[in-house]
Amino acid sequence: MADRTDVVVIGGGQAGLSAAYFLQRFGLGNRYLLLDHAPGPGGAWQFRWPTLTLATANGVHDLPGLGLVEALGRDCEAFPAATAVPEYFGRYEEKFGLAIRRPVSVEMVDHADDNYTDGEFAVTLGDGAVIGARAIINATGTWERPFVPYVPGIADFRGRQLHTHDYVGPDEFAGQRVLVVGAGISAVQLLIEIARHAVGVETYWCSRTEPVFDATPFDPDKGRQAVARVEERVRAGLPPTSVVSVTGLALTPSIASARDDGILTWHRMFTRITETGVCWDCGTGPAGSDHLDVDVIFWNTGFRSSLDHLAPLRLRSSGGGITMTGRLATTVADDPRVQLLGYGPSASTIGANRAGREAARNVAEFLD
Repeated sequence: MADRTDVVVIGGGQAGLSAAYFLQRFGLGNRYLLLDHAPGPGGAWQFRWPTLTLATANGVHDLPGLGLVEALGRDCEAFPAATAVPEYFGRYEEKFGLAIRRPVSVEMVDHADDNYTDGEFAVTLGDGAVIGARAIINATGTWERPFVPYVPGIADFRGRQLHTHDYVGPDEFAGQRVLVVGAGISAVQLLIEIARHAVGVETYWCSRTEPVFDATPFDPDKGRQAVARVEERVRAGLPPTSVVSVTGLALTPSIASARDDGILTWHRMFTRITETGVCWDCGTGPAGSDHLDVDVIFWNTGFRSSLDHLAPLRLRSSGGGITMTGRLATTVADDPRVQLLGYGPSASTIGANRAGREAARNVAEFLD
């Protein structure tokens, strides 16, 4: 192996930085290495669309030990998240001297062969180098795995298909007929943005389930319910569900106004895709139609956990997910040396810091 360390942290987003911070707090400052595939600080935020500001990003929770406003010396709500968050993360990494290597891609994590220390992991990098580690904290998130469901005929469509991952801004849809697919907050926000700002655009909206808008404030009790629902699934080895499926969508003034203006007219999911558009069975499409011609199908259908590099460890259960355990469900039940952040209940900006602390504590206890 080219290198060895006690702990490899994979991913330089909020969860990874939180884990590195607490590893240092727990006395492991010279015994870990954080590997990040991005070209610079900022995690997935540096790749978000330019019109996403911190005010509309559902909140970027302060990292432990140094808040965003304190780090940047200004209120950044009006700033694009793609520039403000990388600046914040960069100053955070510098202040605490976090041990980070980038850009480094992790191709595979496997058990080391018999030539190395018993119980050691072999972390293979994109350039072929291998790092030995006694424990893994995986914080790779979901941004690298956009999900598009299979619909019959999807390969036949002659127009444009894109995912939230690929969105740049509303101007690219000017004068086109755009079908937005998805029931989450990204689908709603981007549908409104396109309808409001793309000149001459026609928008349509559909999803598998009809979204539920909730006018009551999002309080701690709702948050606990959402986390408990997701945590219950991952402890049983089932794939995690989305928070929106538990809490519904907050009925903000912007959303209420768009609904009043007819922008948020929902239609059930289509059953087939053709060369020129989409089809519904039994005339259940817009205005009772069974076919709609569109120029663009815009998939806002979420992401999946980026865990392919962990496949050699065979962590998945028969239920399709990874069985998690521990106080905050960050520990892989079948191998406690592996901590997963951004998976299940820790897949939120608020949950990332608590999960980072818990994962670091679990690893410190194991190594001691």
